[in-house]
Amino acid sequence: MIKNFIVVFVTLVLGLSTFAQKAEVRPYTIATNFEKYNKEYPFIEQIQPLASENVITEEDIVYKKTATSNLKLDVYRPKISLEEKCPAVLLIHGGGWISGSKENQRIMAQHLAENGFVAITASYRLSREAPYPAGVIDLKDALRWMKLNAEKYHVDAQKIAILGTSAGAQLAALVGVTPNSEVYNEQHEAISSEVQAIVNIDGIVSFIHPEASAEGKAAGLWLDGSRDENPKNWKEASPLEYVDKNTPPILFINSSRPRFHAGRDDMIKILNKNNIYSEVHTLKDSPHSFWLLQPWFQPTLAYTVSFLNKIFKE
Repeated sequence: MIKNFIVVFVTLVLGLSTFAQKAEVRPYTIATNFEKYNKEYPFIEQIQPLASENVITEEDIVYKKTATSNLKLDVYRPKISLEEKCPAVLLIHGGGWISGSKENQRIMAQHLAENGFVAITASYRLSREAPYPAGVIDLKDALRWMKLNAEKYHVDAQKIAILGTSAGAQLAALVGVTPNSEVYNEQHEAISSEVQAIVNIDGIVSFIHPEASAEGKAAGLWLDGSRDENPKNWKEASPLEYVDKNTPPILFINSSRPRFHAGRDDMIKILNKNNIYSEVHTLKDSPHSFWLLQPWFQPTLAYTVSFLNKIFKE
């Protein structure tokens, strides 16, 4: 009797601990990252919104309704003539697949619009709402929304890039290398989820690569189990597994933290073998989340604009 009580009590405690771990998530914002890194890097500043008469803004547009939420996106586009079309970028926020918001990508989107791109920041279902592959499917649907609404927002549907940061970069890479995929039950979709370029800002491209050994609880929450418990999802969600001759050009912008480069060099080897264009830029002595802070936001923007112009405008 006492033994059974102890077993039940321990089970309850462990269950509550797991629940608390899932429920208590530190906000992932520009401000919290500034707070996190300010002591180590006393010279940093938070990035600031761009006020520009050349950018048209439409925010909180519902692009998809699920059983648990209405998923929204924000559109930032340049002021252009009615006849013009622009290359477009879908921006995906980070936060360990469990936190963060589309607003984290607002400033980058504003600057991309200022540079002639239609920039769209999208929300997606995070791990506490729905585990993998829900977020992947959401972002593919955001791409379809962009193509369906291409005329309204002056999007050149043949020139679309996907950009992500941290966990968002892993998602951007995964979506970018799995267009119209049977894995995600989209092979019969009338509108393609194909993109023409990928921008990976400090995100891993494999959960199972030897360099990805640091991925643990956050990845496990999203992938519905640890690496040992659910190896299928850990492999399936690894962009490196899908890279081939059809992969679009890719830009890597990395911090000085090796953990966030996992699988990158092996991906580049495959790209080189198939004569697919890629760039790698590492920001010296930078922390993870550098894109939310000055002085690193500016070079991140410059590398991104240069790469997109090379792919879409030259």
